[in-house]
Amino acid sequence: MKNYIFAFFLVFLTGSFAFGQRYAYVNTEKILDAMPEYEEAQKEMDRISEEWFNEIEGLFADVDKKRKEYEAEAILLPEALKKQREKDISDAETRAKEMQSKRFGPDGDLFMKREELIKPIQDKVFNAIQQVASARNFAFVFDKANQSNLLFADAKYDISDAVLSEMGIKVGKN
Repeated sequence: MKNYIFAFFLVFLTGSFAFGQRYAYVNTEKILDAMPEYEEAQKEMDRISEEWFNEIEGLFADVDKKRKEYEAEAILLPEALKKQREKDISDAETRAKEMQSKRFGPDGDLFMKREELIKPIQDKVFNAIQQVASARNFAFVFDKANQSNLLFADAKYDISDAVLSEMGIKVGKN
């Protein structure tokens, strides 16, 4: 009998906790798009990325030019000069690949610049989400943007506009 009473209370308590939790979702893409500082940071990231891409493209173009010149002159060059030119081409190619990795690698300059420009904005959004969720007593807040696993969401649980308001951004109705 004690087992039945225990099981009953366990089911009752578990059920009451599940009903007490509140859920909401945000669309961080919508929030970020409404932030002028995010747009400016994105433009700066695009500008820097293009600048570094052109720099690296120039290095690889220089390697190709050296390789073509070498191939055209290789027949006439003495063996020692051939080895030196091959080494020069190989060194130039290595420098170009190293620069590419330095700029665009996993811990490269672009990643660091993104951390510098975008992370403070994302932190601001996250803090506003926490404020709204805490004020409205939500247990969970899901993100609807960027390939989320949220398959359906009723618009009445969307707190994106409240997050924008929390950050002082005027909300226009869509």
